[in-house]
Amino acid sequence: MSEIDPKNDRLNRRFAALKAEGRGGLVAFVTAGDPNPEASARIVKGLPAAGADIIELGMPFSDPMADGPSIQASSLRALNAGMTLRKTIELVRDFRRDDPDTPIILMGYYNPIYRYGVDAFLADAVEAGVDGLIIVDLPPEEDDELCLPARAAGLHWIRLATPTSDAERLEKVLTNTSGFVYYVSVMGITGTKSAARDSIAAAVSRIKARSDLPVAVGFGIRRPEQAQEVVSVADAAVVGSALVDTVKAGLDEAGQPQDDVAAAVHALVRDLATGVRSGQTE
Repeated sequence: MSEIDPKNDRLNRRFAALKAEGRGGLVAFVTAGDPNPEASARIVKGLPAAGADIIELGMPFSDPMADGPSIQASSLRALNAGMTLRKTIELVRDFRRDDPDTPIILMGYYNPIYRYGVDAFLADAVEAGVDGLIIVDLPPEEDDELCLPARAAGLHWIRLATPTSDAERLEKVLTNTSGFVYYVSVMGITGTKSAARDSIAAAVSRIKARSDLPVAVGFGIRRPEQAQEVVSVADAAVVGSALVDTVKAGLDEAGQPQDDVAAAVHALVRDLATGVRSGQTE
């Protein structure tokens, strides 16, 4: 059973606010510590003002098997710059000093959390102001490992649904899930291709027939018009690879960030946010 205090539930409040505004949301994914901890902090702190409604913060890991080349490379850049899971949590803590409202989801893999220690990780994450977790390599059959302790600690547990999730599997995916459902709109790794609006609409309808949770759609969304199409049928669009590619483009020949790398990321987020808002309904 979840012990999330409704009064402090940033994620549900944000989706309720988006619904009241009659629009979908923009979930911006960046990797913590990419391209280095200092530049990463500037990027993350500027995302809400640029138009991100929810921040999805990647926990750097050396073997991110579900991610495509762009996000894999961002993890390696962060690790090479000295980023750790402990520093990722500190990044959230620092962000919360100025922004008490924007939801932050940590996304990644179980290995770094296991090494950190589950109890210590959950306590530190909650204290720092993390709102939820997406752990892509822990299926529902492993809920005792982290999902149930996380929910008991007051964190949302967001799970992935895919085009191959049949009715039986979808029921398992939705069990113990909270916050929102992350629909992976294409099969394969992140950042490689995108799905058609009609197929996304059908999948979102299938999920909503079985759950009252909001549905965010990700994988392959890179342009404002794609984000607009997605939020015309879903509750939010998730953009990741396009943002980390912008980070990479802002590095010099030595792999060091140029002064405008954060500004370039924020400019793309503003464009995407404009696309999301142009899909606003009455």
